[in-house]
Amino acid sequence: MTDVTKNWTGNIDLNSNIEINTLLEGIAQAFNSSPFFVHNAMKMSVIDGQIEARVDMASNLIGNVAFQILHGGVAATLLDSIGGISAMAELYKKATAEDLAETSKKVSRLATVDMRVDYLAPGRGQYFVARAETLRLGRKGCTMRMTMLNDEGKAIATAIASYAY
Repeated sequence: MTDVTKNWTGNIDLNSNIEINTLLEGIAQAFNSSPFFVHNAMKMSVIDGQIEARVDMASNLIGNVAFQILHGGVAATLLDSIGGISAMAELYKKATAEDLAETSKKVSRLATVDMRVDYLAPGRGQYFVARAETLRLGRKGCTMRMTMLNDEGKAIATAIASYAY
C-alpha cells in the first residue's frame, strides 16, 4: 500500500490493534487535507462516534446571489462526501482483525456509483452540517442515506447514494 493510499484509508497500521475513534479521526483528517475540501473550507469531524461534515457559508459558495443561497453543488458535494466517508467508517467498524487488510483495500477503492439529491429548502444559514446512515452494507457495495441541515436544524437537502468497493 502506498503512503497516499495509506493516508486516504485512515493511515492505519494493519499489524496493530487500533481503536475505532482513532481510525475515524484518521479518515476525517484524510478528507480534511484533500485540496478540494481545503479550497471550499469543508471539514469532517468525529462526533459521538459518527463522522459529520460541515461547511460554513462563504461568498464563494453562493449559487443564488440575489437571495444569498448556498449553491446546490456544494450541498451535493457535502452529501456525497459524508456518504462515502461514513461508508468507509462502517466497513472498518464491521471488520475483524483478520480481514482488516482486505477492508483497507475496499476502502481505498470506494467510489460513488449513483446518487440522487432532493433539495428540500433554500440553502440559507451560517453553516451546514451533514450526517449519513447506512441502509445496506454488502460485500461489493453499500447504500447510504444522507441529510444536510442548516444552523437552525432545518433540513436543506437529503440524498441516497450507492457506493462500490
